[in-house]
Amino acid sequence: MNDKRSTGDWQRIDVANYLHPFTDHLALATGKALILARGSGSHVWDTDGNRLLDGFAGLACVALGYGRRELGEAAARQIGELSYSSSFFRGTNKPAIALAEKLVRLTPEGLNHVFFANSGSEANDTAIRMVRQYWRLVGQPARQIIIGREAAYHGSTVAAGALSGMPAMHEQGARLAEVVHIKAPYQFAYGRGIEESQFAVIAANWLEEKILEVGPERVAAFFAEPIQGAGGFKMPPRGYFGEIQRICNKYGILLVIDEVITGFGRSGRWFASELYEIADIDLMCIAKGITSGYVPLSAVMVGDRVASALIDKGGLFAHVFTSSGHPVSCTVALENIRILEDERIIERVAQDIAPYFGEQLGKLAGHEIIGEVRCVGLMGALELVRSSKTLEPIDNAEEVCEKVRDLGLAHGIIVRPVHSTVTIAPPLVITRAEIDYLVERLRLTLDEFAVCLRAK
Repeated sequence: MNDKRSTGDWQRIDVANYLHPFTDHLALATGKALILARGSGSHVWDTDGNRLLDGFAGLACVALGYGRRELGEAAARQIGELSYSSSFFRGTNKPAIALAEKLVRLTPEGLNHVFFANSGSEANDTAIRMVRQYWRLVGQPARQIIIGREAAYHGSTVAAGALSGMPAMHEQGARLAEVVHIKAPYQFAYGRGIEESQFAVIAANWLEEKILEVGPERVAAFFAEPIQGAGGFKMPPRGYFGEIQRICNKYGILLVIDEVITGFGRSGRWFASELYEIADIDLMCIAKGITSGYVPLSAVMVGDRVASALIDKGGLFAHVFTSSGHPVSCTVALENIRILEDERIIERVAQDIAPYFGEQLGKLAGHEIIGEVRCVGLMGALELVRSSKTLEPIDNAEEVCEKVRDLGLAHGIIVRPVHSTVTIAPPLVITRAEIDYLVERLRLTLDEFAVCLRAK
């Protein structure tokens, strides 16, 4: 934009007119919004010209980094050719068809159909609808209960928010009586001192206990992120999903995997389901990295069991979005995937950048306020405690988030504190030198925050 208003002017207008997502607006009114003006590669610049290394890739979505001209050019070509196409009433378009074909080839075996939406929230809403419609069609309409996990995040619509394991969202109206939650496989909190394979069985058994509590004949599906993203990059113990799969098969319930954050290379694989050997997936929700965040797009990959019922028995599936299969979004996704493949970006993450990222982040493990360092692919988490010796937790989680975020910005980096965890998920194109800078600035941020803690 060529608008020459000052940063202060923009901030005043922002407070007056723009209601932000996931924001305390009273706090925003007394503080200052970070207004970004441009981006290139792994960096962004604010309206005052300050350069920031984006250690969270927007919202873990800007996989290819900022400013890839090919994506903008692909969007412009498609806008000039066909700017919109409805997928209602037997309508479709070539980019949507081509992307569906591509996604079927990329995703785990058995996911042979695609339903397009615009966000991860919409994808998970769609999955809930498909789950319930499936059980109605196969003659088991009593299966209404959906099981999620504490600290999970599946979106913020009423249904996806209810599915998420975040009480603050439930308190603001995101509730469904048929959604229940089990504890997350969070070994730092629930399995400290227990051998990993043993904890995997313990944590998976929480699902079976809940199924038996509510009645197997009433349970429709289990929803899970391979790695819990907005919950603080909680990474499951090895063997956990194998046990989950066994339990789902035992009781015949559907398994829905949310790869909104973990998909398209962030784990070092195309999908984290491959990393954790998650098989027989009934529905998979994807978004974010599908377009590197350049335009909105999400999808639900539909397994053969569910698709067969919807197609053969279902008649009209009365679930719609105006922009489902939008030709511009699908074109950008196809170009984004082409770049990931042609430049072998995911292979580079797996073989070089992710191991280096984990090694460098691991050097923070001895810090006085770090209780644990977790890392898979380009997803890192620093568990903050008052003392690494006692592992005493930090109170006032929201205050922690704001303070660590602001300290990070002052040191030239963007990271995402979640409760008492600092999460890091840089663009897949980040370099080793940029990782060095990120970790160095993280250490400075932690040093300053440690001083703040000692002062209390």
